[in-house]
Amino acid sequence: MPIINTSQGVGGILNSFRGLVEGAEKITFVGTPGFCTPFAELLGFVVRDRKLVFIPNLDFEKARSISMAPEGMQLGEPVDAHADVVVLLGGLAMPKIGTSSEKAGEIASKVLEGSKKGKIIGVCFQSMFIQQKWDEVINFDYIINADLAVDVLETSTTRH
Repeated sequence: MPIINTSQGVGGILNSFRGLVEGAEKITFVGTPGFCTPFAELLGFVVRDRKLVFIPNLDFEKARSISMAPEGMQLGEPVDAHADVVVLLGGLAMPKIGTSSEKAGEIASKVLEGSKKGKIIGVCFQSMFIQQKWDEVINFDYIINADLAVDVLETSTTRH
């Protein structure tokens, strides 16, 4: 797979995502509740002028809208999950979750039913889709892969 763009940080993920969904009217995110939900809301923030949907755990019937509220991006009412773009979130591919790539591919196809310009985008960390070989089963148009570096700093100030 050729790398078409390189960037850094949260802004790099968000700007890359916004560019890939240019022209899409409706975007459906598919992921695990809790772990993936905040990432769908974060990605959704930069395209909040579109119709946004979140499907928990490949359960098409439990799709909910994602919309901007005074408190930030929030899940809302039940909604039809069909869309122009489906975004599979990397938490689905984590081995402990137990989701098969075949089932994820089926839900992606279902989301895109009737779309003329449908795209499948994967968003993951630490090459999760490639490590778990989801890219060999699902025909992703794009994968946004980010790596996380974590530093925990101890300050010289001791609080009592």
